Amino acid sequence: MESSEISRIVHEVLASRGLVGSAPAIPSAEVAHVSGKTGRAAVLAEPRKLEIREFPLREIGPKEILVRVEACGVCGTDVHCYKSDPFGLTPNVLGHEGTGEVLQVGAEVKMDSVGKPVKVGDKVVTSLMETSPDCLIAKYNPAKANLSDDLKVYGLLPDEPNNHFNGYFGEYLIIRPGSSFFVVNDMSVELRCLIEPAAVVCHALERAKSCGGNKLNFRSRVVVQGCGPIGLLMIAVLRTQGVNNIIALDGNSDRLELARSLGADELINYKEYSGIDEIADKVKLLTKGLGAHWGFQVTGVPVAHANLYKLIRRGGGICEVGHFVDGGECAINPHRDICAKEITLVGSWVYNSFEYPNAYHFLQRAERIGLPVTSLITHKFPLERIEEAFQVNLRQEGVKVLVEV
Repeated sequence: MESSEISRIVHEVLASRGLVGSAPAIPSAEVAHVSGKTGRAAVLAEPRKLEIREFPLREIGPKEILVRVEACGVCGTDVHCYKSDPFGLTPNVLGHEGTGEVLQVGAEVKMDSVGKPVKVGDKVVTSLMETSPDCLIAKYNPAKANLSDDLKVYGLLPDEPNNHFNGYFGEYLIIRPGSSFFVVNDMSVELRCLIEPAAVVCHALERAKSCGGNKLNFRSRVVVQGCGPIGLLMIAVLRTQGVNNIIALDGNSDRLELARSLGADELINYKEYSGIDEIADKVKLLTKGLGAHWGFQVTGVPVAHANLYKLIRRGGGICEVGHFVDGGECAINPHRDICAKEITLVGSWVYNSFEYPNAYHFLQRAERIGLPVTSLITHKFPLERIEEAFQVNLRQEGVKVLVEV
């Protein structure tokens, strides 16, 4: 009997007793049994057309990991790709807010990106992939590697002839050399699926905190404009950082109530006001007549960005988080909106790999202080109903939609 077959049988016995991952490694790779040689994946064949296809599952290399996907959140970026393929990736497998269980570990892979040992049965998430050695941004300023033109993330990769498992909307994912990944065994699958969007808000918070004397602290009055998944997590991360005066602004009353549960002190439904001037008056009423110290723009709507300046006090700051695709332009008045107020304006673009541990600890901290972060997940669909999952997201029903594999 081959050693690989012995390893498979031993692993199955261990798994039946709840001891997956305890089997000793074999020289070529640590291996768990993979049923069959193929796997399903949801392919975005063209805009607005998702197809479940069966693909061969190739052998992994010595620096790779094979993951059985458990679930993945539907991100706004996925929806933009679904609608119009703005990055020119089709056909491809989307899904980057995912997590899964390790099935095989290449012989040269010993630990994750923070030094935790990795083995079969571990639960993992992935972050950014290594940029090209030719990228001068990443070479001379690694802390800004997120600005590289060569930035790569699983779920936003083109299809490859020898590997179709490049996104989490499939049964498997192959983690390739140069990828950052993290073992997160002590989290529920729902919480693991929130690590990626949590990294987005952790990065935005650090961008805002980097602005010299214009600090965020316990007494800061902050407006979060937009209560989608990222906006709601933005409220939660501000609360975990000790910000005690948070104003949530949105047009959906259900999402505003969820914002309250995640740490917002005041709620403003813009549909109840005649325009931005009335909303600005309300914000001033809640901020001693001055306006907010900071605003986080998380809607992805250009006019919302222009409106936010009206809600910020002189000497305040704005962090633009919402525009991950080109949504168009907006009109601002450089004198009134920026110069005369000495506004500090920062942009926030995705995250860096080293911010994943921050996101992990943020989510744990949020749960410890009673913020129901997993309540963001309002819908779950199996892989074969992924088209329905996307339609629910497009209709903005609920908040975070999860695809379970």
